[in-house]
Amino acid sequence: MTESTTVLSAAGRPLPKRWLAIIATIWAGQAVSMVTSYAAGYAAVWYITETTGSALMLAAATICAYLPQGLLSPFGGVIADKYNRKIVMIVADMSVGVVSLILGIFILLGKASFGLIIVMIIVRSIGQAFHGPAMMAAMPLLVPEKHLLRINTLDQLLMSMASIGAPAFGIFLYTVIGFYSVMFLDFLGACVAVLGLALAKIPTIHDETTENQHVLANMRDGWKALSANRGLMILIVGITLGMMVFGPLGAMFPLMTYDHFGGDGFAASITEAAFGVGMLVGSGILMAWGGGKRLAGLMAVAAIIVGTSTAACGLLTPNMFWVFVALCAVMAVACAWFNGPLITLVQKNVPEEKMGRALGLTTAAIGLASPLGVAIGGVTAEAIGIAPFFLVDGILCLALGLVLYLPKSVRALDTAAAEGIGDGQPGADAADGTANRIAETCE
Repeated sequence: MTESTTVLSAAGRPLPKRWLAIIATIWAGQAVSMVTSYAAGYAAVWYITETTGSALMLAAATICAYLPQGLLSPFGGVIADKYNRKIVMIVADMSVGVVSLILGIFILLGKASFGLIIVMIIVRSIGQAFHGPAMMAAMPLLVPEKHLLRINTLDQLLMSMASIGAPAFGIFLYTVIGFYSVMFLDFLGACVAVLGLALAKIPTIHDETTENQHVLANMRDGWKALSANRGLMILIVGITLGMMVFGPLGAMFPLMTYDHFGGDGFAASITEAAFGVGMLVGSGILMAWGGGKRLAGLMAVAAIIVGTSTAACGLLTPNMFWVFVALCAVMAVACAWFNGPLITLVQKNVPEEKMGRALGLTTAAIGLASPLGVAIGGVTAEAIGIAPFFLVDGILCLALGLVLYLPKSVRALDTAAAEGIGDGQPGADAADGTANRIAETCE
C-alpha cells in the first residue's frame, strides 16, 4: 500500500489492511457477552425486586454497581496506559465470568441471597473499572477518525440490542429453569468475549515516563491532560451532574412498573425492552449520521429531551402503563446521545499516551456521581413516592440541558471540530512529537 493510500487511525498511526476484521472480532465476542450479562443483571434486579419490593434495596444494589467502578477507574486508567491493554481486558472479562459461575453454583445449591447478588454486582463493577478504560483507550488506535464516534457508539448499540430480548430471556430462564442457569450462561458469554480478544491484534501505547512514577503522579498527569481544555472539563462536570440526576432512574424503573402500574416481571421486561429499542434507534441514528461536528450541542439537546420525557412519566396515572412504555422509548433515544460523543471528545482532545488515565478519570467522575444520586434518589422516592420522583428528576434533567451549552468554552469544542481544529487533538504530528517517550507493542 502506498503512502497516499495508507489508512490512518484516529491517533494518526497506520492501520493494517484488515482493521475492520479486527474490530469485528473484538466486538463479536463483546456482543455475546453483553447479551448474557444483561440477562444475568436483569435476573438479579428482578430477584431483589421480587424478594424485597424496596426502593432502598434496589438503590443499594445500584450503588454497588457504580461505586467500585467510580473508585477504581482512575487506577484502571493507569493500568491501561502502563500495561498491555489486551491482557487487561481479558483478565477483567474472565474474572467477572468466573464469579458468575461460582454464584450460579451457590444458587443451584439453594444458597441464593441478597448478599451474594451484591457480591456479583460489585465484582462486575470492579471488572468494568479496568476493562472500560483499556477498551476506550484502544479504540482510537484501531479505527480511522471518521469512524471513531461510530465505534464509540457501537458499544451502546450492541447493549441496546441485547436489552431488547435479554431481559425477557433472563426472566424466562429465571422462572422456568432457575436463577442459576442465567449465571452459568453469563460465564459462557465471558468465555466468548475473552476468545474474541485473544484472536485480535490490539495495539498498546506505553508511556515510558510513568515507569518510575507513583500511581498518584500517574493520575495527576491524566488530570492535567483533561484540565488543559476548559470546555472539556465543564462538559464532563455537567454530564457528571446529569448522572447524579439521571442515575436513580435505572434503579427505579422496575419499581415504577411494579408499584405505580401494578405490573409483574413480564411488564417490567417490556419496559426494559422498550428502553432498549429506544437506545437501539438512538444509537443507530448516531452511527448512520456520524453525530456531525457539534457533539457538545447534541448532548445538551439530549438532556432536554430526557428531562421532558422523564417529567411526563411522573404525571401518568396508574392505568397509563403503555404511555409510560412509549415515553421510556423516547427517553432512551436521547440517552444514546451522551456516551459516544463524550468519549469521542475526550479521545480527540487528549494525547494518546495519556488516554487511559483521562478516560479512567472521566469514568470515575460519572461512576461516583451515580451512587450518590441513587442514594439521594432512593431516599427521595421512598419519601415522596415513585411517580412524583420521576417528575422532580425530569425537571432537574431539563434544567441541566438548558444551561449545559451556554459556556463559551463548551461551544468552542464544537467550533474547533467544525473548523477541523482539535484543541489538543492527538493526531499524527502529536504522535511523532511524543514518539521518544512511547514504546509500542502489538499482541
